[in-house]
Amino acid sequence: MTLVGRHLVQPADFSVEEIESVLDLGLRIKEDPSKYIRVAEGKLLATLFYEPSTRTRLSFEAAMNRLGGRIIGFSDPGASSVSKGESLEDTITTVSNYVDVIAMRHPISGAAIQASKACKIPFINAGDGKNQHPTQTLTDLLTIKACRGQLNNLTIAMCGDLKYGRTVHSLAKAMSRYTDTKFIFIAPDELKMPEEVLNDIEGINYEQTASLEEAIGKCDILYMTRVQRERFEDKAQYERLKDTYILDVEKMSKAKENMLVLHPLPRVNEIAVEVDQDPRAKYFEQAQYGMYVRMALIMKLLGIGE
Repeated sequence: MTLVGRHLVQPADFSVEEIESVLDLGLRIKEDPSKYIRVAEGKLLATLFYEPSTRTRLSFEAAMNRLGGRIIGFSDPGASSVSKGESLEDTITTVSNYVDVIAMRHPISGAAIQASKACKIPFINAGDGKNQHPTQTLTDLLTIKACRGQLNNLTIAMCGDLKYGRTVHSLAKAMSRYTDTKFIFIAPDELKMPEEVLNDIEGINYEQTASLEEAIGKCDILYMTRVQRERFEDKAQYERLKDTYILDVEKMSKAKENMLVLHPLPRVNEIAVEVDQDPRAKYFEQAQYGMYVRMALIMKLLGIGE
């Protein structure tokens, strides 16, 4: 089993066993990061971000720096030849000649698979539109595995923007491959989980509800998401829906003692700041796990350091 030279466009590109190998390496890196500080010396990562990002871009860059590699790229497409009309394929083909691995974020759904077809080196989808976000999914899986010790036999509640949220689309598809998974999808009618995702997890036990209060006591993992202003064409609809769900101390009192709260961040209003003090709140630790799992992924795709 090898991931050397492979692309990661969606979690389904890797088998469960291959995903587990990345997670296990991520856990080993977390235990002793000093073992891995020079394994990527001489290697280059290109971060091509056509859409604003803080955590994903910086965690990729931190990951490569911590492995001893280097980074080139852009965080503003206006500073690249895209502003001159260069096609995505031409950009990817050109950059492939300079680096060893590419991580790309793009606002258009499907752009990642388009780019991967033109890429001669390992390609990582860092999020494409409302489609997929596989390295966030690896982050989520590593956080759950580290904090709960397992990925099987869990009830996962996903709350908020399930229509446009690429993180929940990817996580639902990934967790549906594990044994005895159950989902609770919490959203208003306007932001319900898309039928295409429900079709992909056909045969998996799930329920849909509009009530966070009713669901919170039944789940092992509560995955909160923000209502994404940038995905709405109708701004009035966004204003009406943006504060539909707010997780606070009162709601947390109804949850299991070992329940975990995750969030891909950034947070707006959907988790009260007071919840940060609850030991079940793992979203800032989750961001750190994202760096470790990206370190592991880069190592696996480049075949280095193991």
